[in-house]
Amino acid sequence: MKLKWYMAAAFVAVSSAAHAACPAVTVADMKGVAPGAFPQQFDLAEFEAAANCKMTFSGNPAAKDLNAKIQGNPDLPSVADRLPSEPLVVAPYESVGKYGGTFDALSNATEAGTSDFLSTRHVNLVRYSDDLQTIVPNVAKSWSWNAEFTKLTFKLRKGHKWSDGAPFTAEDVKFWYDNLALDSKVIEKPKDYVLVGGKPMTVDVVDAQTVTFNLPAPKPGLLAHFATSFAQGFQPKHFLGQFHPTINPDADKKAKELGFANGYEVIKVYFGNSDWTDTPSPLLNSPDKVKKMPKAVVPTLESFLTVSDTTEGRHYVANPYFFMVDTAGNQLPYINEQDEVYANDNQVRLLKLVNAEADYKAQSVQLADAPLLLDGQEKGNYTIHLRPKVAMHAFSFNVTSADEEKRKIFGDLKFRTAMSIALNRKEINEVAYFGQGVPRQYTGFSPLPDFIDKKWESHAIEFDLDKAKKLLGEVGLKDKDGDGFLDLPSGKPLVLNMQFATQGIAGQVVELVGQHWSNAGVKTTVKEVTPDEYRSAQSSNQLDVGMWQKGQPLGIVLGNNELWVPPFENYFGHRTGMLWAEYVDSNGTKGVKPPEFVTQLIEDINAFQSAEAGSDEFKKRGKRMVENLVGNVLFIGTALTPDPIYHRNQLKNFVEFKTASYEYYRTFPYRPQQWWLDE
Repeated sequence: MKLKWYMAAAFVAVSSAAHAACPAVTVADMKGVAPGAFPQQFDLAEFEAAANCKMTFSGNPAAKDLNAKIQGNPDLPSVADRLPSEPLVVAPYESVGKYGGTFDALSNATEAGTSDFLSTRHVNLVRYSDDLQTIVPNVAKSWSWNAEFTKLTFKLRKGHKWSDGAPFTAEDVKFWYDNLALDSKVIEKPKDYVLVGGKPMTVDVVDAQTVTFNLPAPKPGLLAHFATSFAQGFQPKHFLGQFHPTINPDADKKAKELGFANGYEVIKVYFGNSDWTDTPSPLLNSPDKVKKMPKAVVPTLESFLTVSDTTEGRHYVANPYFFMVDTAGNQLPYINEQDEVYANDNQVRLLKLVNAEADYKAQSVQLADAPLLLDGQEKGNYTIHLRPKVAMHAFSFNVTSADEEKRKIFGDLKFRTAMSIALNRKEINEVAYFGQGVPRQYTGFSPLPDFIDKKWESHAIEFDLDKAKKLLGEVGLKDKDGDGFLDLPSGKPLVLNMQFATQGIAGQVVELVGQHWSNAGVKTTVKEVTPDEYRSAQSSNQLDVGMWQKGQPLGIVLGNNELWVPPFENYFGHRTGMLWAEYVDSNGTKGVKPPEFVTQLIEDINAFQSAEAGSDEFKKRGKRMVENLVGNVLFIGTALTPDPIYHRNQLKNFVEFKTASYEYYRTFPYRPQQWWLDE
């Protein structure tokens, strides 16, 4: 059991009697208060009317001490002046909590296996509730669409402040879109979610608390994007804008005074050069440089912000201006600090979990790890939940391999079909998944919508080694040197180099798949690498075989086309066809021209996202998307399985998750800001 140190004041129990006139409503005990318009949360006025009370606000007794650790932050005003005039009131699951403590997290490495921990402090304009069906307000107070789904308007919270106390307004949304998301000097290529059918939107500031996205075509799934993505729809104009030449004519001059070539270089230090919100904070590793800078890290709306960042891990303190309160009027989060430790070796991570050295962990914990973790529950005083996944372990072949002969083989549908039916999914399920999985083909959608034929879930998954060998022969693969393995038509041995990272797939699965392909006559070598090494090889078109978890529900597909357009996912996911993507991105001036079915996929996903849900056009496009993707066996599925979710029993207000999934952004639907530590 780990030892944690707390300030004496941190043990003060938060109670409605001591701190607020309003009842301490929880999900477990609503105390007769009727539910609000959205599950488990209320607008302030809505809650006061429902509970017939007037809320008063209380803050963390350690807030001033925590604020002192944030470089560049001014002295704190009262908690009432730190909160919005319209804070988001959330009902804790089981109990109003105690302030204090340090939440211990375990990640793989810098920018590797960190998204699960990031989700514990994450916010966005909206989110999914824990039913994974209902989108609810988060940073935004409300939203509305026009009838055509071409105008999405968000209302923000009056008085909402950034972590440095500066006002958060609609200008911060417009700044993010116009000056970061669409600025090629910041993000080289606009992400799909900021476009509609490849065309940009426009953003209008109506007033300080009202902002409208104007879409060139309907895209109702844009709202679901903001409910699930790590990419936030806002950035602090008051801070980053001072270094952006479009916003500040003296940006470059100001940057040079700080020792940078220009303003964009400062923006890249603070913001990075992508929409990934978990980039390292290099200034925190440079004490001399950070003293010259206005702040060590960019201001945030999240529940915690970074105060230390090294190659061993990071440390965070609670945001003193966070916009949520519980039903008794206590500002969230309850937990004072967060500490993240990096451990890239899977066995080391497992040992730390068994020894209860983390409070919560799901990412990179595979079903294969479950027996060890389950055995240690009682001694370690932690709990393991096995929850179903959205995505499945999937494989792909590098259809644009730099090796021209391999490219031709991998690009042949007969080869990909052969390699799919060479897999003994029953054995994979029994050995690697302990019989807990359901063999399935990868279909893009997870689960498959009702209007699409279920036959695609079993397409090319029947185990037929003889047929697989026959198809491989028809592709031109022969054993020319008599070693028992197939050679390329040129006579060169065909060897599949299978590099994998445990963050994305279990080693036992990779070993079994490698053996099955060897049984079909295709020689394989299996090697575990770090997530960074895997992604680097994938980005540079060096992998023979892609392997990672893959799949998205319909709601997310409606807002993001990445699974259907080369390279068929983002940097952090499972990609193939890198040179097809280069061709598409360059309008045919670079890369390799994709086949016709890929061109059709691109056309169909854009039309699908703009079509009225449930319409004939919607169904027609969706059916053809699956037919093209699955019929061409671009990705090879294994089985849908559960995965373990770990938490220490001292972590309170922890609810069993509906899924073990990245797709809804991990802990985001389950409100980790109301977790507290009972120690």
